[in-house]
Amino acid sequence: MGTELAMPDLDEAAMRSSIEAKLRELLGRESTPLSASDRREISADVVDNILGYGPLQALLSDPEVTEVMVNNADTVYVERRGRLYLTGQRFIDEAHLMRIIDKIVGQVGRRIDESSPMVDARLPDGSRVNAIIHPLAINGPMLTIRKFSQEPYTIDDLIAFGTLDAHAAEFLEACVRGRLNILISGGTGTGKTTLLNVVSAFVPDDERIVTIEDAAELRLGQSHVLRLESRPPNIEGKGQISIRDLVRNALRMRPDRIVVGEVRGAEALDMLQAMNTGHEGSLSTIHANSPRDSLARLETMVLLSGYDLPVRAIREQASSALHMIVQLQRLRDGSRKIVQITEVEGMEADTVVLQDIFYYDFTMGVDDDGRSLGRLKGTGLRPKFAAHLDDLGIHLPAEVFAFEPPARR
Repeated sequence: MGTELAMPDLDEAAMRSSIEAKLRELLGRESTPLSASDRREISADVVDNILGYGPLQALLSDPEVTEVMVNNADTVYVERRGRLYLTGQRFIDEAHLMRIIDKIVGQVGRRIDESSPMVDARLPDGSRVNAIIHPLAINGPMLTIRKFSQEPYTIDDLIAFGTLDAHAAEFLEACVRGRLNILISGGTGTGKTTLLNVVSAFVPDDERIVTIEDAAELRLGQSHVLRLESRPPNIEGKGQISIRDLVRNALRMRPDRIVVGEVRGAEALDMLQAMNTGHEGSLSTIHANSPRDSLARLETMVLLSGYDLPVRAIREQASSALHMIVQLQRLRDGSRKIVQITEVEGMEADTVVLQDIFYYDFTMGVDDDGRSLGRLKGTGLRPKFAAHLDDLGIHLPAEVFAFEPPARR
Protein backbone atom coordinates (compact mmCIF):
# COMPACT_ATOMS: atom_id res chain seq x y z
CA MET A 1 0.00 0.00 0.00
CA GLY A 2 2.87 2.39 0.74
CA THR A 3 4.16 2.01 -2.82
CA GLU A 4 0.72 2.77 -4.25
CA LEU A 5 0.30 5.86 -2.08
CA ALA A 6 3.63 7.20 -3.28
CA MET A 7 2.56 7.07 -6.92
CA PRO A 8 2.07 10.71 -8.05
CA ASP A 9 -0.44 9.82 -10.78
CA LEU A 10 -2.84 8.18 -8.31
CA ASP A 11 -5.71 10.53 -7.48
CA GLU A 12 -7.37 10.74 -4.06
CA ALA A 13 -10.34 8.56 -5.03
CA ALA A 14 -8.01 5.81 -6.27
CA MET A 15 -5.88 6.04 -3.11
CA ARG A 16 -9.00 5.89 -0.96
CA SER A 17 -10.19 2.76 -2.79
CA SER A 18 -6.75 1.18 -2.42
CA ILE A 19 -6.61 1.88 1.31
CA GLU A 20 -10.12 0.58 1.89
CA ALA A 21 -9.33 -2.62 -0.03
CA LYS A 22 -6.20 -3.23 2.07
CA LEU A 23 -8.14 -2.55 5.25
CA ARG A 24 -10.83 -5.06 4.31
CA GLU A 25 -8.09 -7.60 3.70
CA LEU A 26 -6.39 -6.87 7.05
CA LEU A 27 -9.64 -6.83 9.02
CA GLY A 28 -10.65 -10.10 7.38
CA ARG A 29 -7.59 -11.77 8.92
CA GLU A 30 -8.49 -10.60 12.43
CA SER A 31 -10.25 -13.07 14.68
CA THR A 32 -12.03 -10.27 16.58
CA PRO A 33 -15.66 -10.14 15.40
CA LEU A 34 -16.60 -6.76 13.95
CA SER A 35 -19.96 -5.56 12.74
CA ALA A 36 -20.32 -3.92 9.34
CA SER A 37 -20.74 -0.50 10.99
CA ASP A 38 -17.58 -1.04 13.09
CA ARG A 39 -15.63 -1.92 9.94
CA ARG A 40 -16.91 1.21 8.18
CA GLU A 41 -15.99 3.38 11.16
CA ILE A 42 -12.47 1.94 11.40
CA SER A 43 -12.01 2.31 7.66
CA ALA A 44 -13.18 5.94 7.71
CA ASP A 45 -10.87 6.79 10.64
CA VAL A 46 -7.83 5.27 8.95
CA VAL A 47 -8.54 6.91 5.59
CA ASP A 48 -9.13 10.30 7.25
CA ASN A 49 -5.81 10.04 9.09
CA ILE A 50 -3.87 9.02 5.97
CA LEU A 51 -5.49 11.23 3.34
CA GLY A 52 -7.17 13.91 5.44
CA TYR A 53 -6.87 15.62 8.80
CA GLY A 54 -7.88 12.79 11.11
CA PRO A 55 -10.72 13.62 13.54
CA LEU A 56 -11.11 17.04 11.91
CA GLN A 57 -11.86 15.73 8.43
CA ALA A 58 -15.57 15.15 9.01
CA LEU A 59 -15.92 18.66 10.45
CA LEU A 60 -14.05 20.26 7.58
CA SER A 61 -16.25 18.38 5.12
CA ASP A 62 -19.45 19.58 6.81
CA PRO A 63 -20.81 22.53 4.75
CA GLU A 64 -22.55 24.00 7.81
CA VAL A 65 -19.29 24.31 9.77
CA THR A 66 -17.56 27.66 9.22
CA GLU A 67 -14.78 27.36 11.80
CA VAL A 68 -13.03 24.54 13.66
CA MET A 69 -11.32 25.25 17.00
CA VAL A 70 -9.10 22.68 18.71
CA ASN A 71 -8.39 23.70 22.32
CA ASN A 72 -6.52 20.49 23.12
CA ALA A 73 -6.53 16.83 22.12
CA ASP A 74 -9.84 16.24 23.95
CA THR A 75 -11.72 19.46 23.18
CA VAL A 76 -12.86 20.44 19.69
CA TYR A 77 -15.40 23.18 19.00
CA VAL A 78 -17.05 24.26 15.75
CA GLU A 79 -18.96 27.31 14.64
CA ARG A 80 -22.31 26.79 12.92
CA ARG A 81 -24.50 29.74 11.91
CA GLY A 82 -22.49 32.04 14.14
CA ARG A 83 -22.73 29.88 17.29
CA LEU A 84 -20.13 27.65 18.96
CA TYR A 85 -20.78 23.97 19.66
CA LEU A 86 -18.66 21.38 21.45
CA THR A 87 -18.18 18.31 19.26
CA GLY A 88 -17.56 14.68 20.13
CA GLN A 89 -14.39 14.57 18.04
CA ARG A 90 -11.21 13.63 19.91
CA PHE A 91 -7.56 12.97 19.16
CA ILE A 92 -5.89 9.85 20.55
CA ASP A 93 -3.41 11.99 22.45
CA GLU A 94 -1.35 15.15 22.15
CA ALA A 95 1.13 13.45 19.81
CA HIS A 96 -1.74 12.60 17.44
CA LEU A 97 -2.84 16.25 17.42
CA MET A 98 0.75 17.35 16.72
CA ARG A 99 0.97 14.97 13.74
CA ILE A 100 -2.15 16.53 12.25
CA ILE A 101 -0.82 20.06 12.86
CA ASP A 102 2.52 19.12 11.26
CA LYS A 103 0.64 17.70 8.28
CA ILE A 104 -1.45 20.84 7.86
CA VAL A 105 1.41 23.35 8.09
CA GLY A 106 3.69 21.13 6.02
CA GLN A 107 1.26 21.35 3.11
CA VAL A 108 1.92 25.09 2.86
CA GLY A 109 5.68 24.82 3.19
CA ARG A 110 5.81 25.93 6.81
CA ARG A 111 7.06 24.24 9.95
CA ILE A 112 6.15 24.44 13.60
CA ASP A 113 8.41 23.49 16.52
CA GLU A 114 9.74 24.98 19.74
CA SER A 115 11.94 27.45 17.86
CA SER A 116 8.97 28.56 15.73
CA PRO A 117 5.90 27.69 17.84
CA MET A 118 3.27 29.74 16.02
CA VAL A 119 2.00 29.55 12.42
CA ASP A 120 -0.63 31.60 10.62
CA ALA A 121 -1.13 30.50 7.03
CA ARG A 122 -3.51 29.83 4.16
CA LEU A 123 -4.31 26.26 3.12
CA PRO A 124 -4.43 25.25 -0.57
CA ASP A 125 -8.25 25.52 -0.53
CA GLY A 126 -8.07 29.08 0.83
CA SER A 127 -8.94 28.27 4.45
CA ARG A 128 -7.09 30.16 7.17
CA VAL A 129 -5.18 28.14 9.74
CA ASN A 130 -3.57 29.25 12.99
CA ALA A 131 -1.56 26.81 15.10
CA ILE A 132 0.27 27.47 18.35
CA ILE A 133 2.20 24.95 20.45
CA HIS A 134 4.43 24.66 23.53
CA PRO A 135 6.03 26.74 25.04
CA LEU A 136 3.51 29.42 24.01
CA ALA A 137 0.46 27.17 24.43
CA ILE A 138 0.52 26.25 28.11
CA ASN A 139 -2.03 23.41 27.96
CA GLY A 140 -0.85 21.79 24.75
CA PRO A 141 -1.16 22.40 20.99
CA MET A 142 -4.06 24.52 19.75
CA LEU A 143 -5.42 24.82 16.24
CA THR A 144 -7.98 27.11 14.59
CA ILE A 145 -9.19 26.68 11.01
CA ARG A 146 -11.50 29.22 9.40
CA LYS A 147 -13.02 27.44 6.44
CA PHE A 148 -13.05 29.02 3.02
CA SER A 149 -16.37 29.00 1.21
CA GLN A 150 -15.97 27.23 -2.12
CA GLU A 151 -18.77 29.34 -3.61
CA PRO A 152 -18.29 33.06 -2.92
CA TYR A 153 -21.31 34.73 -1.37
CA THR A 154 -23.25 37.27 -3.42
CA ILE A 155 -25.19 40.32 -2.33
CA ASP A 156 -28.39 38.28 -2.72
CA ASP A 157 -26.98 35.75 -0.23
CA LEU A 158 -26.33 38.50 2.33
CA ILE A 159 -29.85 39.85 1.85
CA ALA A 160 -31.21 36.32 2.40
CA PHE A 161 -29.08 35.98 5.57
CA GLY A 162 -30.48 39.29 6.86
CA THR A 163 -27.06 40.98 6.90
CA LEU A 164 -28.60 43.94 5.04
CA ASP A 165 -31.73 44.77 3.05
CA ALA A 166 -32.32 45.52 -0.62
CA HIS A 167 -32.16 49.31 -0.15
CA ALA A 168 -28.79 49.14 1.61
CA ALA A 169 -27.53 46.74 -1.06
CA GLU A 170 -28.59 49.16 -3.81
CA PHE A 171 -26.85 51.97 -1.94
CA LEU A 172 -23.58 50.04 -1.50
CA GLU A 173 -23.54 49.06 -5.16
CA ALA A 174 -23.97 52.70 -6.18
CA CYS A 175 -21.15 53.77 -3.86
CA VAL A 176 -18.72 51.19 -5.25
CA ARG A 177 -19.61 51.99 -8.86
CA GLY A 178 -19.27 55.69 -8.02
CA ARG A 179 -15.68 55.09 -6.86
CA LEU A 180 -16.17 56.07 -3.23
CA ASN A 181 -13.54 55.03 -0.70
CA ILE A 182 -15.14 52.62 1.76
CA LEU A 183 -13.89 51.22 5.08
CA ILE A 184 -15.63 48.12 6.47
CA SER A 185 -15.38 47.95 10.25
CA GLY A 186 -16.22 45.20 12.72
CA GLY A 187 -15.01 42.87 15.41
CA THR A 188 -13.56 39.39 15.01
CA GLY A 189 -15.83 37.03 13.09
CA THR A 190 -18.37 39.66 12.07
CA GLY A 191 -18.02 38.96 8.33
CA LYS A 192 -15.77 41.85 7.26
CA THR A 193 -13.88 39.88 4.61
CA THR A 194 -17.10 38.32 3.32
CA LEU A 195 -18.72 41.73 2.88
CA LEU A 196 -15.54 43.13 1.30
CA ASN A 197 -15.55 40.30 -1.23
CA VAL A 198 -19.25 40.84 -1.99
CA VAL A 199 -19.07 44.61 -2.53
CA SER A 200 -15.83 44.27 -4.53
CA ALA A 201 -17.89 42.35 -7.08
CA PHE A 202 -19.56 45.68 -7.97
CA VAL A 203 -16.29 47.05 -9.38
CA PRO A 204 -16.64 47.26 -13.19
CA ASP A 205 -14.86 44.55 -15.14
CA ASP A 206 -12.72 47.00 -17.13
CA GLU A 207 -10.85 48.31 -14.07
CA ARG A 208 -7.43 47.13 -12.88
CA ILE A 209 -7.72 45.96 -9.27
CA VAL A 210 -4.84 45.15 -6.91
CA THR A 211 -5.76 43.13 -3.80
CA ILE A 212 -3.40 43.01 -0.82
CA GLU A 213 -3.85 40.54 2.04
CA ASP A 214 -2.00 38.79 4.84
CA ALA A 215 -3.49 35.52 3.63
CA ALA A 216 -5.29 35.62 0.30
CA GLU A 217 -9.02 35.10 0.93
CA LEU A 218 -10.65 37.48 -1.54
CA ARG A 219 -11.99 35.98 -4.74
CA LEU A 220 -12.91 38.65 -7.24
CA GLY A 221 -14.47 37.59 -10.51
CA GLN A 222 -13.24 40.50 -12.62
CA SER A 223 -10.81 39.77 -15.44
CA HIS A 224 -8.12 42.28 -14.37
CA VAL A 225 -7.26 41.39 -10.77
CA LEU A 226 -3.73 41.24 -9.36
CA ARG A 227 -3.51 39.38 -6.03
CA LEU A 228 -0.68 40.13 -3.60
CA GLU A 229 0.01 38.33 -0.32
CA SER A 230 2.38 39.38 2.45
CA ARG A 231 5.18 37.11 3.61
CA PRO A 232 6.27 36.52 7.22
CA PRO A 233 9.96 36.47 8.16
CA ASN A 234 11.82 33.18 7.85
CA ILE A 235 13.30 31.30 10.78
CA GLU A 236 16.29 33.67 10.76
CA GLY A 237 13.93 36.64 10.99
CA LYS A 238 14.62 37.78 7.44
CA GLY A 239 12.69 38.07 4.20
CA GLN A 240 9.51 39.63 5.56
CA ILE A 241 7.29 41.46 3.06
CA SER A 242 4.69 43.47 4.95
CA ILE A 243 1.29 44.79 3.92
CA ARG A 244 2.86 48.25 3.91
CA ASP A 245 5.54 47.11 1.46
CA LEU A 246 2.84 45.72 -0.83
CA VAL A 247 0.67 48.86 -0.63
CA ARG A 248 3.66 50.97 -1.65
CA ASN A 249 4.49 48.57 -4.47
CA ALA A 250 0.87 48.50 -5.64
CA LEU A 251 1.04 52.23 -6.30
CA ARG A 252 3.64 51.48 -8.99
CA MET A 253 1.41 48.91 -10.68
CA ARG A 254 -1.02 51.42 -12.22
CA PRO A 255 -4.06 50.26 -10.22
CA ASP A 256 -7.51 51.75 -10.72
CA ARG A 257 -8.42 50.48 -7.28
CA ILE A 258 -6.57 49.04 -4.31
CA VAL A 259 -8.34 46.57 -2.04
CA VAL A 260 -6.56 45.90 1.29
CA GLY A 261 -7.91 42.85 3.11
CA GLU A 262 -7.37 44.41 6.53
CA VAL A 263 -5.47 47.49 7.63
CA ARG A 264 -3.86 46.87 10.99
CA GLY A 265 -0.59 48.82 11.14
CA ALA A 266 1.60 51.49 9.59
CA GLU A 267 0.17 50.76 6.13
CA ALA A 268 -2.83 52.88 7.19
CA LEU A 269 -0.92 56.03 6.21
CA ASP A 270 -0.03 54.69 2.77
CA MET A 271 -3.60 53.56 2.19
CA LEU A 272 -5.03 56.97 3.10
CA GLN A 273 -2.49 58.68 0.87
CA ALA A 274 -3.41 56.36 -2.01
CA MET A 275 -7.11 57.17 -1.53
CA ASN A 276 -6.25 60.87 -1.60
CA THR A 277 -4.04 60.72 -4.69
CA GLY A 278 -6.05 59.31 -7.55
CA HIS A 279 -6.99 55.82 -6.38
CA GLU A 280 -10.62 56.54 -5.61
CA GLY A 281 -12.89 53.60 -5.06
CA SER A 282 -10.43 51.77 -2.85
CA LEU A 283 -11.72 49.42 -0.17
CA SER A 284 -10.43 47.96 3.08
CA THR A 285 -11.49 46.54 6.45
CA ILE A 286 -10.48 47.39 9.99
CA HIS A 287 -10.99 45.76 13.38
CA ALA A 288 -13.12 48.24 15.34
CA ASN A 289 -16.41 48.36 17.24
CA SER A 290 -17.94 51.53 15.75
CA PRO A 291 -17.33 54.02 12.93
CA ARG A 292 -15.87 56.49 15.43
CA ASP A 293 -13.67 53.78 16.91
CA SER A 294 -12.40 52.84 13.44
CA LEU A 295 -11.19 56.42 12.90
CA ALA A 296 -9.45 56.38 16.28
CA ARG A 297 -7.72 53.13 15.37
CA LEU A 298 -6.65 54.53 12.00
CA GLU A 299 -5.20 57.50 13.85
CA THR A 300 -3.19 55.21 16.12
CA MET A 301 -1.95 53.16 13.16
CA VAL A 302 -0.75 56.24 11.29
CA LEU A 303 1.17 57.32 14.39
CA LEU A 304 2.97 53.95 14.19
CA SER A 305 4.19 54.72 10.66
CA GLY A 306 7.29 56.53 11.89
CA TYR A 307 6.21 60.01 10.81
CA ASP A 308 5.73 62.68 13.47
CA LEU A 309 2.39 63.95 12.18
CA PRO A 310 0.05 66.19 14.18
CA VAL A 311 -3.20 64.49 15.17
CA ARG A 312 -5.22 67.13 13.32
CA ALA A 313 -3.29 66.44 10.10
CA ILE A 314 -4.05 62.71 10.44
CA ARG A 315 -7.74 63.42 10.95
CA GLU A 316 -7.83 65.73 7.95
CA GLN A 317 -6.16 63.03 5.87
CA ALA A 318 -8.70 60.43 7.00
CA SER A 319 -11.73 62.70 6.55
CA SER A 320 -10.70 63.66 3.01
CA ALA A 321 -9.76 60.09 2.02
CA LEU A 322 -12.76 58.18 3.34
CA HIS A 323 -16.31 58.66 2.12
CA MET A 324 -18.07 55.96 4.09
CA ILE A 325 -17.72 53.46 6.94
CA VAL A 326 -19.81 50.27 7.07
CA GLN A 327 -20.10 48.79 10.57
CA LEU A 328 -20.71 45.07 11.09
CA GLN A 329 -21.67 43.31 14.30
CA ARG A 330 -22.29 39.73 15.36
CA LEU A 331 -25.44 39.66 17.45
CA ARG A 332 -26.18 37.41 20.43
CA ASP A 333 -28.19 35.05 18.20
CA GLY A 334 -25.04 34.44 16.11
CA SER A 335 -26.25 36.42 13.09
CA ARG A 336 -24.00 38.95 11.39
CA LYS A 337 -25.58 42.31 10.60
CA ILE A 338 -24.67 45.66 9.13
CA VAL A 339 -25.60 47.95 12.02
CA GLN A 340 -24.46 51.30 10.59
CA ILE A 341 -23.64 52.79 7.21
CA THR A 342 -22.03 56.11 8.01
CA GLU A 343 -20.91 59.00 5.82
CA VAL A 344 -17.62 60.75 6.63
CA GLU A 345 -18.65 64.37 6.05
CA GLY A 346 -15.38 66.19 6.78
CA MET A 347 -13.89 68.17 9.65
CA GLU A 348 -15.37 70.62 12.12
CA ALA A 349 -12.69 72.16 14.33
CA ASP A 350 -10.59 69.14 15.38
CA THR A 351 -13.33 66.55 15.01
CA VAL A 352 -14.22 64.31 12.07
CA VAL A 353 -17.94 64.67 11.39
CA LEU A 354 -19.86 61.42 10.89
CA GLN A 355 -23.48 61.03 9.81
CA ASP A 356 -25.44 57.76 9.78
CA ILE A 357 -27.25 57.01 6.52
CA PHE A 358 -28.56 53.63 7.72
CA TYR A 359 -28.84 52.25 11.24
CA TYR A 360 -29.93 48.93 12.76
CA ASP A 361 -33.06 49.21 14.88
CA PHE A 362 -32.36 47.12 17.98
CA THR A 363 -35.59 48.27 19.67
CA MET A 364 -37.63 45.62 17.82
CA GLY A 365 -36.48 42.98 20.30
CA VAL A 366 -36.10 39.23 19.76
CA ASP A 367 -38.45 36.33 19.00
CA ASP A 368 -39.13 33.29 21.20
CA ASP A 369 -35.95 31.60 19.94
CA GLY A 370 -33.78 34.60 20.80
CA ARG A 371 -33.35 35.72 17.18
CA SER A 372 -33.18 39.45 16.60
CA LEU A 373 -36.29 41.02 15.05
CA GLY A 374 -34.43 44.25 14.30
CA ARG A 375 -33.57 45.45 10.83
CA LEU A 376 -31.54 48.04 8.98
CA LYS A 377 -33.39 51.32 8.40
CA GLY A 378 -32.70 54.58 6.62
CA THR A 379 -32.23 57.74 8.67
CA GLY A 380 -33.98 59.84 6.03
CA LEU A 381 -30.78 61.79 5.35
CA ARG A 382 -29.35 61.91 1.86
CA PRO A 383 -25.53 61.77 1.92
CA LYS A 384 -23.55 64.75 0.66
CA PHE A 385 -21.80 62.55 -1.90
CA ALA A 386 -25.16 61.75 -3.55
CA ALA A 387 -24.60 64.80 -5.79
CA HIS A 388 -21.33 63.25 -6.96
CA LEU A 389 -23.15 60.02 -7.80
CA ASP A 390 -25.79 61.99 -9.71
CA ASP A 391 -23.04 63.64 -11.77
CA LEU A 392 -21.86 60.14 -12.74
CA GLY A 393 -25.35 59.15 -13.81
CA ILE A 394 -25.87 56.96 -10.74
CA HIS A 395 -29.25 57.98 -9.36
CA LEU A 396 -30.61 56.65 -6.08
CA PRO A 397 -34.37 56.96 -5.52
CA ALA A 398 -35.55 58.81 -2.43
CA GLU A 399 -37.10 55.66 -0.95
CA VAL A 400 -33.62 54.19 -0.47
CA PHE A 401 -33.03 56.73 2.31
CA ALA A 402 -36.61 56.87 3.62
CA PHE A 403 -36.82 57.38 7.37
CA GLU A 404 -38.62 54.86 9.54
CA PRO A 405 -38.95 55.69 13.24
CA PRO A 406 -37.67 53.16 15.77
CA ALA A 407 -40.17 50.51 16.82
CA ARG A 408 -42.09 51.07 20.06
CA ARG A 409 -42.00 48.26 22.60
